[in-house]
Amino acid sequence: MTREERGAVTAETALVLPLLVAVTLAMVWMLTFGVAQMKATDAAREAARALARGESPERATGLAREVVPGADVSVDEEGDTVRVTVEARVPSPGGLLDAIGGTTHGEAVALREETSGVP
Repeated sequence: MTREERGAVTAETALVLPLLVAVTLAMVWMLTFGVAQMKATDAAREAARALARGESPERATGLAREVVPGADVSVDEEGDTVRVTVEARVPSPGGLLDAIGGTTHGEAVALREETSGVP
């Protein structure tokens, strides 16, 4: 290998390495976002289920925030139906590029259960 070829390999590596790091960070962020989406949906489902069983809206909101701390939780009760919406901010990996962090959204609907004095 000649000196020029070695220099070319070094230059190519210097150009490709930042691209590989950027692609890796993007993949990690997408995985983080996917996990956050599942957590938001699980939190909404947990809160809707609690409301359907007769728990108070405050208790249901607390349950959702146990699953996703710091989330915005909204409860809508219409007749026999309860709807819970959970929104949470997803930071970028490592705190880099926080300006492009996203928001995830989970929603669940449940019918109220008959609770004729049975715990």
